[in-house]
Amino acid sequence: MSQTPFRDLLDTRGVHEVCELRGRLGFMAYHGGSLEEMTDVIARRAAEASGASYYGVLQPPDLNWHIPSHKVSPAESPTLHEFVQHVHVVITIHGFGREGLWTTLLLGGQNRELADHVATHLRPKLPSYTVETKLRRIPKDLRGLHDQNPANLPPKQGVQIELPPRIRGKSPMWKNYAAGDMVPHTRALIDGLADAVRTWSI
Repeated sequence: MSQTPFRDLLDTRGVHEVCELRGRLGFMAYHGGSLEEMTDVIARRAAEASGASYYGVLQPPDLNWHIPSHKVSPAESPTLHEFVQHVHVVITIHGFGREGLWTTLLLGGQNRELADHVATHLRPKLPSYTVETKLRRIPKDLRGLHDQNPANLPPKQGVQIELPPRIRGKSPMWKNYAAGDMVPHTRALIDGLADAVRTWSI
């Protein structure tokens, strides 16, 4: 039987799968590394700061392979299976870029209560951004509502956060920052995510 694209990705040279089990709320970034840059860094640092669990898939610089979220299955990864069995609710971190939404964070996923909670912690720290939680205002393909999306697999589902390039430090406005430096907007985002987790009752 042939493997699925997700299994093929995990078996590709240079791809790293990372799992750190801590709290019952988890962060995920399975489009990390060179694909949706900085998503894995943001998810991992927010998890470390808040005692949350973390799962990531990091692609090397010479790879840019996008697997649709609903094809990222725990059936193809014992590591992801262990993570999904451990957590009760998740926050997945993604990157996107779309005209008219360069300063907008999109909070999709099936757990709308958690989406609103996270938004209340992000908005004060990110005054230059719109934090959108209204599903009707989020493009349909970025809502993260598919039942097989990893954001919705744990018992209490979760939130899918789509981040534009600017907040990930991948914008011309940050051209004077040294390579490897974390820009202020990214630090503020991580702080807001960590605060949201620390004040969320599972």
